[in-house]
Amino acid sequence: MHIHILGICGTFMGGVAALAREAGHRVTGCDSGVYPPMSDQLRALGIDLIEGYGTGQLALKPDVWVIGNVVSRARLADGSPKFPLMEAIMDAGLPYTSGPQWLAEHILQQPRRPRHVLAVAGTHGKTTTTSMLAWILEHAGLAPGFLVGGVPLNFGVSARLGAGAPFVIEADEYDTAFFDKRSKFVHYRPRTAILNNLEFDHADIFENLAAIERQFHHLVRTVPASGSVVYNAGEESLRRVLDQGCWSPSAGFGGTDISTEWQADGPPEDFAVRHLGQVVGHVRWTLGGRHNQLNAVAAIAAAAHLGVDAATAAQALGQFQNVRRRMENRGSVTVARDGRIGPVTVYDDFAHHPTAIATTLDGLRRQVGADTRILAIFEPRSNTMKLGTMKAQLPLSLAQADLAFCHSGGLDWDANEALAPLGEKAVVADTIAALVDAVIAAVRPGDQLLCMSNGGFGGIHGQLLARLQALSA
Repeated sequence: MHIHILGICGTFMGGVAALAREAGHRVTGCDSGVYPPMSDQLRALGIDLIEGYGTGQLALKPDVWVIGNVVSRARLADGSPKFPLMEAIMDAGLPYTSGPQWLAEHILQQPRRPRHVLAVAGTHGKTTTTSMLAWILEHAGLAPGFLVGGVPLNFGVSARLGAGAPFVIEADEYDTAFFDKRSKFVHYRPRTAILNNLEFDHADIFENLAAIERQFHHLVRTVPASGSVVYNAGEESLRRVLDQGCWSPSAGFGGTDISTEWQADGPPEDFAVRHLGQVVGHVRWTLGGRHNQLNAVAAIAAAAHLGVDAATAAQALGQFQNVRRRMENRGSVTVARDGRIGPVTVYDDFAHHPTAIATTLDGLRRQVGADTRILAIFEPRSNTMKLGTMKAQLPLSLAQADLAFCHSGGLDWDANEALAPLGEKAVVADTIAALVDAVIAAVRPGDQLLCMSNGGFGGIHGQLLARLQALSA
C-alpha cells in the first residue's frame, strides 16, 4: 500500500509514517516548513517529504491519503484554500482517512497479530510516561512496539512496531481530524489505560473542562473488563470521569490517601515504590520533579498489568534517559562577565501549559538549588495560549524563575499586561532577535537558561549558545 500523509512532520503523524514504513508500506508525505526532529527521522527512514500542500501531489496517486489534524478547510485572506491539496482530494472523490483511524486499522487491531495496547492519556506527562512504560517493557524482555510524541533517548526513534504483543501509545485528547472531531485516543481501544492527570487545555476545541472529561470517559468506555485503568488518585477531575462509570479494574496512584494502591515514598530523585503499603521497588535516577515521580509510578503500575514486577520496573527506570526536549541540555558555555567566570547552561523543554511550566521550573529549581539563577525563556505558542485563555496563570507558573522572558510575537493579547504581576522580573519582546538580546544583556556566569515552547522557538537555543560563546572570550 502507498500512503501519502498530509502534515507528516507532526510528532504523531511522523510516528505513523515510521510505523507504516516498517510494516512494509510505501510512505510519502508533505508539510509546511518541514522541520526537525521529525523531518530528520523521516529522511533517515527514506521517506520522501514535500514542502507545502500543492495540488501537484495528486500525481503521486497513493492508495489512500492520511490526513493530519493540522489540515483544515480554512481560507486565506484572498479566499483561496489554505490547504489546496485537501480540497483537490475531496473534489476528486479520492479515499482519505485520519492518522488515528489508519493506525487502528493497520497496526493496532490487526486480527493476524493482536496487540495489547497500553494507552497513556493526560494533560501533562504523556510523552515522558509513554517513554518510561515502553522502556520498562523493553527492559523486561517484552519487546514492545510504541508510538511516542517525541524521541525517547533510550530508543532513538519515536515509533517502532516491536516484536512482542505490547504496543504503548501516547493517547492524545486533541481532535482526530477536521472530519472527525472525536479525541484521537478513542480509536486505540487499549487494554491498559493510564489517566495521568486532567486539566483544562485545548481551548480552541473544548468549551470547558467538562467537555474534556467527557472525552476521557469515552476512552474509559473502550477498556475491556479484563483490562486495567491506572489513574491519578489526586485528581478530582479524574475521579469525576470514573464516577461516570468504569467497567474495568482500576488502580490509583499518587494522592495523599494511604489507601491509594500505588504510591511513591521519598524525594523525586531517590524514592521507594509502595504497592498496598508495602515497598516493592526503589527508583534512583537523574530525573527531578514530583511530576516525573508520579509519571514513574503510573508506568510501574501499568507494567504490572502485564506481569512486570515493580522491582524490575524500578530497575529499568534507573536507566531511563528521558526524552528529547524534556529538560534537554543543549549546551553549556563558560562565560566571563563583570569580573566573574562561570558556566551558563541552555536547556530545551516542551512545556507550554502553565502547569507544565511550573512543574518544569520546580524540577530545575530542586536540581540547582535556591542560590542559582534560573532565566525562564518561553513563548505562548499552543492554540490555548495564543487565545489567552490561561494568561492569568502565567505569573504564578513562573514564580520559581529569577527572570522571565516572553516572546509575544503573534499574540492577540497583551503579554506585558499579563506578566505585570512579576514586575521587573518579566521582559517581553515581539521578535526572537530582541528576546535573545534581552537575555544576553541580563545573563550572568552560573545562570541556567530554560527555553520552553511546543515548537522550534525560532532556533533560539542555538542563537543563545552562539552569543554566549562570544562572551566566553
